[in-house]
Amino acid sequence: MPVSVTLPALGESVTEGTVTRWLKQVGDTVQADEPLLEVSTDKVDTEIPAPASGTLTQITVGEDETVSIGAELGVIGSEVEAAGGEEPAPAGPEEQPAQEAAAPPAPPREEAQQPAQPEPQAAEVPAEPAPVAAESGNGQGTSVTLPALGESVTEGTVTRWLKQVGDTVQADEPLLEVSTDKVDTEIPAPASGTLAQITVGEDETVSVGAELGIIAGEQAAPRPRHAAPTPAPAEAPPTPEPEPTPAPAPAPEPAGATPTQVPPSPAGGGAAAGGTDGATTQYVTPLVRKLAAENQIDLANVQGTGVGGRIRKQDVLAAAKAREEAAIRTSQQAEAASGLPGAAPSAPSVPAQPSPLRGTTEKLSRARRVIAQRVHESLQSTAQLTTVVEVDVTAIAKVRDRVKGTFAQREGVKLSFLPFFAKATLEALKEHPKLNATIDVDKGEVTYHGTENLVIAVDTDRGLMVPVIHDAGDLNVTGLARRITDLAERTRINKITPDEISGGTFTLTNTGSRGALFDTPIFFQPQVAILGTGTVVKRPVVVTTPLGDTIAIRHMVYLALSYDHRLIDGADAARFLGAVKRRLEDGSVAAEFGS
Repeated sequence: MPVSVTLPALGESVTEGTVTRWLKQVGDTVQADEPLLEVSTDKVDTEIPAPASGTLTQITVGEDETVSIGAELGVIGSEVEAAGGEEPAPAGPEEQPAQEAAAPPAPPREEAQQPAQPEPQAAEVPAEPAPVAAESGNGQGTSVTLPALGESVTEGTVTRWLKQVGDTVQADEPLLEVSTDKVDTEIPAPASGTLAQITVGEDETVSVGAELGIIAGEQAAPRPRHAAPTPAPAEAPPTPEPEPTPAPAPAPEPAGATPTQVPPSPAGGGAAAGGTDGATTQYVTPLVRKLAAENQIDLANVQGTGVGGRIRKQDVLAAAKAREEAAIRTSQQAEAASGLPGAAPSAPSVPAQPSPLRGTTEKLSRARRVIAQRVHESLQSTAQLTTVVEVDVTAIAKVRDRVKGTFAQREGVKLSFLPFFAKATLEALKEHPKLNATIDVDKGEVTYHGTENLVIAVDTDRGLMVPVIHDAGDLNVTGLARRITDLAERTRINKITPDEISGGTFTLTNTGSRGALFDTPIFFQPQVAILGTGTVVKRPVVVTTPLGDTIAIRHMVYLALSYDHRLIDGADAARFLGAVKRRLEDGSVAAEFGS
């Protein structure tokens, strides 16, 4: 039975995707769950696995083409279909019982003539799908549909199928990944059985409620699994067919950075060597290979966290970060040993290497295009102004230094300055609701929100993401620390839910996480303000004491508030920042940790 490879929903409000590279060519043999093609959206670049084992008989959407969610990308048929339907008869004695259990030899010939129609399959074994036919109303099984993914979200894009046609699935087991303009999420299987059909292929965009695939009864599982091995003993043509896989000629695109990594891809068919030394046989996408080359990461030493242990972009970035942190520690140790800051021993630990992107041109990712569009629209349609204040957070620093060790042991998360900033901000928002409001100039209305839904800006490999802590005003510093850490971690690994990335009323962005003193952040509508926190640094400042002014070493930080001048005046912004500053400097936001 031919299986349609479709573009799955890829997240809230994501309506389309672009095929960046086919990892298999027409005529190639594929295994269920084996990476079939790569797709890019405005939120994620991902691999689409084969929904079933068999032979790729048709590529409907070519590379660099953009299609909507649910659109057919290609068709996978059995190896028998690729050979013209002449294999069932000469099958060996050991395989004949499997063929009899699956279907008579005649129907496969009809399927070879009509590769896009799954109806003959249902007619062959009417007793199998009958128990679940009522569930979908189509006589084939249980329909997998695109669920509602958040307020005002009407469509999504399938980024990746985690199961392929013919695979056995369990109810609530992750079935596919979907991306919208708000979130990348997994869609669970609505029932146990066998994935009989994929209606929406990867990179295709469909509306909420659209059918993504069909799950049949578990008895249907043997059919596609026996079909693949049947032609193997007697049919020679499918065996040499992996030879055309050099057709992934697109591989040379990233090969400019890592020429030694291109040969393993065609050699392994669908399981290219990922490391520079070819030591690993795990499949690695060109995107990952390029990223590894840029960061000088040996993929043979990277532990993959993707399906089947596949190495993902996040794994390479984590390895690069770990190496950078190790280099910094080595540098610090060398400086301490020599007694000279910036001593020579630390220089070779982080050699400067020119990026392979120099002198090249590449397409903007969909995520970057969306961010660019929203930032531009926000600046064009609002009157944004930024006010900056300097805050002495020495009191907070002392409390944090005293409790951070026991806090990490008790809560399992690190206690940074951000939860303290968040707590002071939330308390100030309750006093100054103009900063936690929405303005509608056309209607001449201002809506002051009754809750503080705090948006946390998170830097990910896909770009800026903005998860939301709903009802954050009810949390203390400990609760905020837990929620911030949890949301940030799940956002970086695409485990955030649609509801956790919508409904924000005020944004807090930690621009100091990379050492910046301050910047002028841009808020996104319908919000009217955003607060940026700079890095906390020790500096000599003038301190007034009962004995007069003196110079002391204090922990200082800049807070930058960008706001919509159509609603908020400079005096309003100053009063709000003053309220935040007061709570931080007197240490009142740390009251839960005692004196």
